[in-house]
Amino acid sequence: MALRQVLRMAPWPVRRRIFETVEARVLPRVAPERRLRIARTFMPLGPVRARITDGRMRVRTGAGVLTARVDPAAAPCDVRRRNLDRVAAALDEAGVDWFRVPSGDPNRTAVAVRGADRAAVLALLRRLLPADHGSLRVVRPGPRRREPLVVAVCWPVTDPGGNMVLGHDLACEVEFWREQGDRLVAPRRNPVADSIPAGEPVTIATEPVFGPFCSPDDVTTYRTRRVFTSVDPDRIDFAIDVVYTWVDGSDPEWQRRKARALAENTWLGDVSVQAANDSRFTSRDELRYSLRAVHCFAPWVRRVFLVTDDQVPDWLDRAHPRLTVVSHREIFGDTGTLPTFNSQAIESRLHRIPGLAEHFLYLNDDVILGRPVVPGQFFTPGGLTKFFASAARVDTAPRGPADRPADSAAKNNRRLIQETFGRMLTRKMMHTPHPSRRSVIAEIEQRFAEQVTATAGHQFRHPDDLSLLSSLQQYYAYLTGKAAPGKIRYLYTDLAQPVTPLQLARLLRGRNVDAFCLNDVDAHSAAVADQEALVAEFLPAYLPFTSPFELQHRSPRAVAPRQPVGSPDIPMKLPDISL
Repeated sequence: MALRQVLRMAPWPVRRRIFETVEARVLPRVAPERRLRIARTFMPLGPVRARITDGRMRVRTGAGVLTARVDPAAAPCDVRRRNLDRVAAALDEAGVDWFRVPSGDPNRTAVAVRGADRAAVLALLRRLLPADHGSLRVVRPGPRRREPLVVAVCWPVTDPGGNMVLGHDLACEVEFWREQGDRLVAPRRNPVADSIPAGEPVTIATEPVFGPFCSPDDVTTYRTRRVFTSVDPDRIDFAIDVVYTWVDGSDPEWQRRKARALAENTWLGDVSVQAANDSRFTSRDELRYSLRAVHCFAPWVRRVFLVTDDQVPDWLDRAHPRLTVVSHREIFGDTGTLPTFNSQAIESRLHRIPGLAEHFLYLNDDVILGRPVVPGQFFTPGGLTKFFASAARVDTAPRGPADRPADSAAKNNRRLIQETFGRMLTRKMMHTPHPSRRSVIAEIEQRFAEQVTATAGHQFRHPDDLSLLSSLQQYYAYLTGKAAPGKIRYLYTDLAQPVTPLQLARLLRGRNVDAFCLNDVDAHSAAVADQEALVAEFLPAYLPFTSPFELQHRSPRAVAPRQPVGSPDIPMKLPDISL
């Protein structure tokens, strides 16, 4: 059996200890270009392959070993809904009165039933489980073992490799509410009301009423009580888009355009080689997986805009209604200089995308969401953007010819902020999605017209550039009352570093960051092939489910809007709950 396969089967503490020993004792003794390859050998990514039987697979999770249905194109919000609809349909069929309540966890759903129906409901749920390998867990035990206060039920789903399991994190939780006089009292807190009148009117509400983890135009309806349709101050109901910039540096025609531009921009010989190095234009298929992450972890995004130099990945489904490919020509118009190979110039034009929402997230293709997130992670209910300051500092020395392009831009940003607001910009921003507002960027463009126009005109990163979307807008918005500090858990990795396989293995095991960045700052590394192999091993394991933005995506069966019950004026129609 191969060493990598043996290591895959070893318990995590053993794998980690072996890697740390190799890192400390072996890697320092080998040539730098071989270190990443050796590190990859001793920290293989992904689980041991399991056997698929009748469309099912046994998978190990933090909750123990589960049997999961295999679906190569599953999505968390769809699995979440199937769990809910299956429980709701069974309650309907059994004649049990229930109503949906907002969940404290946006990834889960919750329905309430009366405590008097506890025994019947538990028996009903247990009868549902065996046929499709469902799982039932007690979330909140009661004073008596047979009388839990909250239970969770789900039917786990996994990908064909068993890399990712959609299980209890997307469960439907059944709460048993006790009757106390003329009121119904919840067994735990929820975002709206823990106690309601027993006669609180029955009504129906669409999916977005119950939480943000859904499409903003989801019209599926569920039975609830009127109080739970109240709009609380924390709800974000404005449209949010995502903007990507992408380039395929291997395209021969694009390479010819770049070569011509390099010959014309003779000033490049006097600045940092990172102004035009190849690593900035290398595509390792990160965009495919970043789009999978948006589909999986941010279903509330309205539309995705992909800005390119008239390039399109061959796997991309351009016909998808939520996707728009935008040419540089559309956003530059009669400004700037095209073709451009300057990401900072492109960033300065993104607010000109036709049809772009006022609020949007800007992502480089190597920035990837790591787990389910909600709009409040990036914006306030009043529309302010949030920003994520890094612990890394902007060098306090004056700008010099040896500065990297990113450092030059940071110092140019600092000068503008200091001249305008009398404040000293000291911290960089994390490599995360950048919450942005079109109006703020337009205001910056107008206020600093000379500097923004110059940035747009540079075909390659120039010492005079501003980094408008990845730094300047955050500080400008903060000091003009349009942004607030935020918190985000993220991981930044340099693919050239031999410790990266261990970092990615930990990430696969924990899936505990909101976003991560797979960066490559070394264009001349002899380990480029190993970097590519590392990405090719990690990303399909972390994001194995295809997205509808891919041509080979299996279109999921349409889920018909659910007809609520409980009112004589509304006909009861049970949804299809077959898996």
